[in-house]
Amino acid sequence: MKIEIWSDVMCPFCYIGKKNFEKALEHLPFRDEVEVEWKSYQLDPSLDPDQTINTFAYFREKKGIVEAQADGMLNQVTDMGKNAGIDFRFDTTLITNTYPAHRILHLSKKYGKSGEMEEALFRAHFTDGKNVADPQVLVSLAKAAGISENEAVQALDTGRFDDDIQKDIAAAQHYGVPGVPFFILNGKYAISGAQPADLFADALLQTYGETVSVIRKQDDGSNLSCDDRGCSI
Repeated sequence: MKIEIWSDVMCPFCYIGKKNFEKALEHLPFRDEVEVEWKSYQLDPSLDPDQTINTFAYFREKKGIVEAQADGMLNQVTDMGKNAGIDFRFDTTLITNTYPAHRILHLSKKYGKSGEMEEALFRAHFTDGKNVADPQVLVSLAKAAGISENEAVQALDTGRFDDDIQKDIAAAQHYGVPGVPFFILNGKYAISGAQPADLFADALLQTYGETVSVIRKQDDGSNLSCDDRGCSI
């Protein structure tokens, strides 16, 4: 059983969705039969990878959202994160272009460590206040996952995985992905947003037990996701 997940490191709902999905999966008897493939998606490819901006400035300058409104939205997301076991620290989060991070993600996929790397990047970005476009940060995360420094540097410098990243983005366009996170379960179900663990569990059980079914989208009506216009709440 294969699960494809489109995600971006700068998306808080992608982190929440990851945690809820994993919570659902860990209690299922067929969890060892599930292959998870992380797919690249960029919410804001216009950002400069050589620069960073804090969260409130990004909301103000890129989305036209004043600090008071942004603060209220982020407080809600922070509370949701606590329920999922995430320590969001938006006051220190550095917004930047995530393309370099996707290069490291695709490198980690080569070693079957993309889930581990996805978690490390989310934590670095949202909790540790690290710049996930900084080559030193990315190489350090790769080394911590058991990937050689030389190979990590090569992946960042040569763009050897750029075709794979573009294929992921093109596939998202083909499927009409409205925002991330976006999950496709065995080519049968598409789930959009950071849905509750119970919904993921139900969908996984149904997908596992079926042989023929195609459903474009399943959710509970609360589309907790991010797109190029921002994050819904």
